Amino acid sequence: MSSDLPDVAQHYFSADPAGPDERRTITVRLAGRDVSVHTSTGVFSGDRLDLGTSVLLREVPLPPAQGTFLDLGCGWGPITLSLGSLAPAATVWAVDVNARARMLTADNARSMGLERVQVAAPDDVPDSVTFDLIWSNPPIRIGKNALHVMLHYWLARLAPGGIAYLVVQRHLGSDSLQAWLAGTLGSAYEVGRLASAKGFRVLSVRRLDPDQLTSA
Repeated sequence: MSSDLPDVAQHYFSADPAGPDERRTITVRLAGRDVSVHTSTGVFSGDRLDLGTSVLLREVPLPPAQGTFLDLGCGWGPITLSLGSLAPAATVWAVDVNARARMLTADNARSMGLERVQVAAPDDVPDSVTFDLIWSNPPIRIGKNALHVMLHYWLARLAPGGIAYLVVQRHLGSDSLQAWLAGTLGSAYEVGRLASAKGFRVLSVRRLDPDQLTSA
């Protein structure tokens, strides 16, 4: 989440992407319906709903009706828009280092009437906020060290009993990431694999509540 990213990641994962903001409108299927959204150059998968996000949205359980949710690395907002549509009473934080991505997500949420979406840069989320649910297609290509720092920080902000679902390509290290999460987060978390599809793994990370820790 710093600006010191590998060259392959600079375009999509920089705070201010290079190149003009060339907007386009595409139609995608989110939360069971076709919606028109704005995308642009300089953001992740700016011309379509990417396969990893599609796998995540298909495989995860429905979100609870209420709570505080996080879309980590929101891009133009497919996960945020899905969460907001499925749980309109919940507060959904859409977080991305890319300013253009944040603007697109905010515009798309506004056009869909999703009033409880909060779009923010990572450093602008108040420290007091914790999350009942995290859905993320994390930016694997920022590099292993940066990815580990990012995931450790945000997963530590799961509320007791909260759960995160992360979609990761198998050939980009999903299995090693699952092992790292289990070894790093410790006994206060339960790490598993929810699903495998189309070359992707959907990993689950649950923060145990105090009663579960006591019984264990």
